[in-house]
Amino acid sequence: MPPHLIPNPLQLLERALDQCGEVIQAISANQADWPTPCAEWTVQDLLHHLVVQDLHNYTVMARGNNVDPKSATATVGADWSTRFADGAAMLMRAWAVADLSSQVALPGGGEAPLRSRIGLQIAEFTVHSWDLAKATGVHVMLDPVLADQSLAWSQRVMKVDYRGPDKAIGHEVRVPLNADNYARLAGWFGRNPLFAPGPKAASLK
Repeated sequence: MPPHLIPNPLQLLERALDQCGEVIQAISANQADWPTPCAEWTVQDLLHHLVVQDLHNYTVMARGNNVDPKSATATVGADWSTRFADGAAMLMRAWAVADLSSQVALPGGGEAPLRSRIGLQIAEFTVHSWDLAKATGVHVMLDPVLADQSLAWSQRVMKVDYRGPDKAIGHEVRVPLNADNYARLAGWFGRNPLFAPGPKAASLK
């Protein structure tokens, strides 16, 4: 791909955050306990993960530091849309002043440029936008470019030993060859693209 056509990763991250924020804003309070394509997580659980954990941890990462998993202890509360918007703005401010070429420590040892952390964040917010939209049935047009970028990134970095019970993601779910961008992304991340939205009792019928 010619250099002038390669998407700016921080612009893609901002688009992923905007998209996720749009989905979150459309979710109603009575959907908080609905199940999601993320096994054993309700909508409320996933919102907590995004608002309290991801936005905090990713801001720490954008500043060149490693995450302390015990540091984010708040609860999401009821005004999750405002909390997400505020956290997303803080994350983008951190990236705006970051030296993307600076070297940062990798969890397993070694170093990599700070910019290498952006792909994870794009994929995380893109996949979870689909999770929440699928779980609640909200009508938000999801950006196919973000799905393509997230799938390409994850297929480069995701190892087989990341998958399985009690791992970061489930086993890949095979989808038809003509499946759309988000169905392919969801399947790669171990989600069921045919997940049906609704309260738990309805989903068990």
